[in-house]
Amino acid sequence: MSPSNSRRASVNRYTPLEEDDGGQTSGDVLVDIDGLADGLIEARGFGRVRPYNDWPNDLGFDAVHEERIPVELCVTGYIPAYAAGTLYRTGPGGREIMTEKGTIWNASHWFDGFTQVHRFQILEPDPTDCLAATRVFYNSRRGTDGMIEEIRRTGKLSGFSFGQKRDPCESYFRKIMTMFQGKPTDTVPPDTRNTGVTLSINPPGFPSRKQISEKEAQGHTSGIRSLWNKTDSAMLKEIDPNTLEPVGLALQRRLHPDLQGAFSAAHAKSDPFTGDLFNYNLQLGKNAVYRIFRISGSTGKTDVIATINAPGAYLHSLFLTENFVVLCVWGSHYASYGLKVMWERNILDAIADLDPRDPKKRSKWFVVDRHHDSGVVAAFEGDSFFCFHTINAYEAMSKEDGKVDIILDLTVYENMDVIKRFYYENVRSSSPGAHSFFSEKRDTARGNLNRWRLPGVDISGLSRTNIAANHVRTNSHPGVSIPEPFSKAILEWVAPKDKTIELPSINPKFITRAHRYIYGVADRGFTTFVDGLHKYDTETHDVLTWESHGQNPGEPIFVPNPGGQGEDDGVLLSVVLDGHTGKSYLLVLSAKDMLEMGRAEMDFAVGFGFHGTHFPAGAQKHSIHY
Repeated sequence: MSPSNSRRASVNRYTPLEEDDGGQTSGDVLVDIDGLADGLIEARGFGRVRPYNDWPNDLGFDAVHEERIPVELCVTGYIPAYAAGTLYRTGPGGREIMTEKGTIWNASHWFDGFTQVHRFQILEPDPTDCLAATRVFYNSRRGTDGMIEEIRRTGKLSGFSFGQKRDPCESYFRKIMTMFQGKPTDTVPPDTRNTGVTLSINPPGFPSRKQISEKEAQGHTSGIRSLWNKTDSAMLKEIDPNTLEPVGLALQRRLHPDLQGAFSAAHAKSDPFTGDLFNYNLQLGKNAVYRIFRISGSTGKTDVIATINAPGAYLHSLFLTENFVVLCVWGSHYASYGLKVMWERNILDAIADLDPRDPKKRSKWFVVDRHHDSGVVAAFEGDSFFCFHTINAYEAMSKEDGKVDIILDLTVYENMDVIKRFYYENVRSSSPGAHSFFSEKRDTARGNLNRWRLPGVDISGLSRTNIAANHVRTNSHPGVSIPEPFSKAILEWVAPKDKTIELPSINPKFITRAHRYIYGVADRGFTTFVDGLHKYDTETHDVLTWESHGQNPGEPIFVPNPGGQGEDDGVLLSVVLDGHTGKSYLLVLSAKDMLEMGRAEMDFAVGFGFHGTHFPAGAQKHSIHY
């Protein structure tokens, strides 16, 4: 089915870090990149070309501005009172360091930029003042000062990364030693770890090291008692909800002794009603093991609810329905049983090439009972693909009594070109490499929105003692079960690339329920990055688009109208860089018609972030993870 109509709606301080008496990096002083910005430009020694399609985006990848003390932003237009709360955003904030040797160290890949967290405090107007308007305050902070200082001193990145290009002359001995460095530890200073892809507010199971006073809890961040930054590893970083200073690190094995693997999904999923949180922990090896676990939203207790043997792969997200967790192992398999991760010391170079014709790379879908410890109750197989982001999943009536079909939406790619697209040299609009990459791989580096169906999943016999009849192998571990053979996963429809979305979001009230609308950034080929915001209608397959030439939007966060009746009754919050002025603003769109309602303007550029979360003002206990 092919979607049809679309509609348009139309500096910086970095001073050398000081050390305290204990030899640890002081969290109160910054690495200085004021004056350094000009020095870097002078020292780079490479030319730039005119921005692709006259759509500048370089500043979104180079921004290093911080506002550690909240500043009030200029609001124009109208921001509805129900949008009040705290919006957090996380992503890279700078990528270059001038070393003590006078050389410039560059992060190679966008996913390896230095993490910076941003906070927008949206304050509802005084109800007693009829002329009062919504106010917005902003502060931000980098969370990797210790890491930056180490690079400044040594000129090298010592740890693991997502896609950092390494010195080809690095010795064989050094690589071998790296492979035997042992398990990661959470006892190192938190600002030495670059953890910053998604954010969780008040997640269950992780005790906070930051004691929030009652006065703080009743302030502008009312109800926010802990804030955690995550990536695709089993390590999380806690940050102060107000100052955004790194507080500490935690590993998943602290939740449960069986969670010994190094990898996990940056996008955990949570039940919007109970707050129960679900994720996987991946332990690589010749027989890779995925442990699906549940953290109780009420008690914080962690249980492993299924253990799955499947090819070890880079999986950024998973699915959740009312009764099931669905783990899809798509074609981004790690080479050499994962040993290449240790050898390369990054994720990107450790992922084997994805050939859609390779039967070993076909997608495997595992359906896990999330309530009754019945483990894996069904398994499916489908065409091969790669995916970053799952969107939503829900259960629909099946043709057979006692069974349901699971409907799943996600954005997929035919191969791994999209990951290589995000090397800085391939994505910055003025980079000669971006022009070349874009002309060669424009289509394969852009995705397609898909809907899949897993038919006939049995729900009639789920209980603690009665495992579904199609299970033929189990062992002594509770919740361990592998069904066979695999059933066929059905591809229902595919959206064309110019109407596909990335960095997706939906009305959070519809998580695990049948949804109609999906929102996300548009990638229609007008620039080397993103070029608008889409609202995709999964029933009519029409698209509404907000766009303006030179405007570079980020992930849209849906804030529902508490009194609204419709699924699209709410607003979208997106941080946008005006490529022409070099300044950013918080955009507020109507989720119904994708027209601008208001904005909060900044006098500086905010780096392109990955993901964010909005915590509404009021007495909410937990945030929603998706």
